[in-house]
Amino acid sequence: MNASPFATMNRRQLLQLAALLGGAGALAACGGPAVGGAGGAASDAATDWAAVTPAQEITWWSNHPGTSKDIESEIIKRFTAETGIKVNLVTAGANYDEVAQKFQAASGSSNVPDLVIASDVWWFRYMINGQILPLDQLAKHLEFGTDDFNTTLYNDYGFADSHWAVPYARSTPLFYYNRAVWEKAGLPDRAPKTWAEFDEWAPKIASAGEVMPLGLGKGTSWTAWWFCNMLWGAGGAYSSDWTMTLDTPEALAAANYLQTIIYDNKTAAVTSNDHVADFGAGLTGCTIASTGSLTGILGAAKFEVGTGFLPEGVKGPACPTGGTGLAIPAGKSPEQQLAAGMFLKFLTNAENTAYFSSNTGYMPVRTSAVEGETMQAVYAKMPQFRTAVDQLAGTRVQDWGRVFVPNGDKDLTTALEKIMLQQGDPAEAFATASASITKSYEENVKPYL
Repeated sequence: MNASPFATMNRRQLLQLAALLGGAGALAACGGPAVGGAGGAASDAATDWAAVTPAQEITWWSNHPGTSKDIESEIIKRFTAETGIKVNLVTAGANYDEVAQKFQAASGSSNVPDLVIASDVWWFRYMINGQILPLDQLAKHLEFGTDDFNTTLYNDYGFADSHWAVPYARSTPLFYYNRAVWEKAGLPDRAPKTWAEFDEWAPKIASAGEVMPLGLGKGTSWTAWWFCNMLWGAGGAYSSDWTMTLDTPEALAAANYLQTIIYDNKTAAVTSNDHVADFGAGLTGCTIASTGSLTGILGAAKFEVGTGFLPEGVKGPACPTGGTGLAIPAGKSPEQQLAAGMFLKFLTNAENTAYFSSNTGYMPVRTSAVEGETMQAVYAKMPQFRTAVDQLAGTRVQDWGRVFVPNGDKDLTTALEKIMLQQGDPAEAFATASASITKSYEENVKPYL
């Protein structure tokens, strides 16, 4: 039997390949090459960047993470004033998936941008499809100072000895609470350390604030993300590599706990529309939301907002990461790519990542910015901004069954919403999701391994 072309891959490379395979259906629909190895990847090794003159106008596709369009526009203004290069900022979608779908559809046409949002899953699909440029040689020429990027965040985009994107708007879920309600309830000014402690506090929160203690959000790309906290904290997981593990006692305990606080304890509720807006309006005492929502929450709330790590489960702390990076399309001219690289360096330098972070709540992607003057002033004035940076040390890689298998997140979201909204049996809901995800793996992933 011939050896698999992936036999020499290490665990991290296989993880990255899995990200691609999770979107195999999308690649096929867009007419991309067959999955299997990095043979379609682009190269910048032959480009003599010193001999290239940068273009004077480029286009950037973004979804403006954390309602950051004004922030992005301001950074563009600064860049143009410094270099004379014009940057056209285009709203290419409402979220990462919409931008990705538009980018793949534009592949091979004149509509491809010069810089594009590349989420933690999508960048690898772009790479294997030959759609984005490896950045190492260009970064070296432009003296990016890549060693100053947060190592974990920067290496998330590494494959085959190259980096294919750089970190931009990176986040984790945070625990947000109404400090006025907390004070009235006689609670310490912090998030509950554990879910057991939340259970102790919840009646006091409800009584003191006349509010629902905890508001939870729903929807694809959200529900199964924040539930990682309860699931992992209970010792469970969506999967172990490619094998679904939702039938374990630990996974079922996490689902039963979620259902208990909603239906039995009545200390949590799934908001009908926008859990972030409900919290900001004072309708709930606390919520779980992205760090990217921080600035919006602080601006909308008519009360003092506290932030903290997600509560621990019986097996300890548990928190996933998320967010997006930025990539340069491979099909553009060297002149366009060089100009895009110049802007990418400017956009993610210490000053601008601090500016972006302080105005959105996303984590600064450079280590020098974390402890730099701008962020130190922000932390002193608004310590909520420090929480996400500190929580980063306790994050972990997400389960393959959710992020690498086609429709995995959708199937898990459906199961969790049956549990939350319809009081469905957790074992049945999880069994249905597991069967669907396993079938998708067998059909869309396993044949390529």
